[in-house]
Amino acid sequence: MDRDLMKDLLAWRKSKRRKPLILNGARQVGKTWLLKEFGRTAFDNIAYVNLDGNPAMSEQFEAGYNIDRILSAIQFETGEVIREGSTLIILDEIQACPKALTSLKYFCEDAPGCFIAAAGSLLGITVHEGTGYPVGKVNTLDLYPLNFPEFLDATGNQNLRHLIESGDVTLINSFASRLTPLLRQYYYVGGMPEAVSAFMEDGLLEDARDVQNQILLGYERDISKHLGGRESEYAIAAFRSIPTHLGQENKKFVFGHIAQGARATNYRSGITWLEQAGIVVRVPRISKPDVPLKAYANNSSFKLFLVDIGLLSAMAELNKETVIGGSAIFEEFKGALTEQFICQQLISACACTPHYWSAENSTGEIDFLVQNGSDVCAIEVKASENLRSKSLRAFKDRHPEVQAVRFSLSGYREQDWMRNIPLYAATNRALWT
Repeated sequence: MDRDLMKDLLAWRKSKRRKPLILNGARQVGKTWLLKEFGRTAFDNIAYVNLDGNPAMSEQFEAGYNIDRILSAIQFETGEVIREGSTLIILDEIQACPKALTSLKYFCEDAPGCFIAAAGSLLGITVHEGTGYPVGKVNTLDLYPLNFPEFLDATGNQNLRHLIESGDVTLINSFASRLTPLLRQYYYVGGMPEAVSAFMEDGLLEDARDVQNQILLGYERDISKHLGGRESEYAIAAFRSIPTHLGQENKKFVFGHIAQGARATNYRSGITWLEQAGIVVRVPRISKPDVPLKAYANNSSFKLFLVDIGLLSAMAELNKETVIGGSAIFEEFKGALTEQFICQQLISACACTPHYWSAENSTGEIDFLVQNGSDVCAIEVKASENLRSKSLRAFKDRHPEVQAVRFSLSGYREQDWMRNIPLYAATNRALWT
């Protein structure tokens, strides 16, 4: 399956300022497959080393940072001859060997002609634990689950992807009857590569659900493995509470929704771990819509989303009949899936960092705010075709300088104060910024 990040990998290969590459991403988003596919298509050969449960190779990094010796060890381990300029060295699960992570500094300084790429599922945790991260000596890329355009590619609907990317709003509106059912499928299947592949094999939604449940179980095992007993209990409880939080009218994360009498101090470190592992996305509240948005973020007030919409569907135990039932899936548990969808696309397809805003003493809320250069876009998400936008209109009246955008099931249209963008076209940033 094609991944958009491949073009970034190819650009890295050609860059004159290339450094060793670290590919970040949650477990099961396809990092290993993508690097191997990159090696297969752009290099003569691949020297692949998995450092998880590999004491022989770990010892080589523990012994010091003589790059010639390490390269010889990689050749012995893989049986591949490493040639500068034509071999891709892949160090997988690099978080299992912190000294291998540090060695990238020495690859950068002592072997700049080598093409070396590392991947790890818990690199955020590794850095947090104070290992020798090679600051300034590596390039980084982030891989996410398939976004909606990539899902269209994977399901054989490349023509519809090209239509969305064309920005021809008249044509986009006219193909709503084809795009909306595919969007419903994406809400259920999501973008985890194995779940998409399982669905595509026989066209059975339940095959995707089996994969999703296994991924969720694997995430909880990771939590139990890497956190202490009591701390892992708190982290798993916070993780499992996400559908409940997103199912509320006010989707702000409230610790009291996890358990009666729950205290923030017990859960904050677990939530930080989940975020650093790439399993969840924290969307902080901002106090006002000025740039840079992060300067006005209050990290103690936030919404919490999952890395993938299909995993949220699985956690919420949505049945497959919902996918077929018209617009029902868009409105499930108060539009939680639709807000998750937009959050995911903003990050993975639009390269945005989402925030949200809520009034101090009223029910007014703006679902997302993102920065667009020196401008701010205020985004309202509508799960149905009920297009009353009182909060967005009031916010625009108070802050006329912001760009007002609404994502909904309705077709594209411009009003004097805002734009309405169809949900399935949300990934075309040019339509709304």
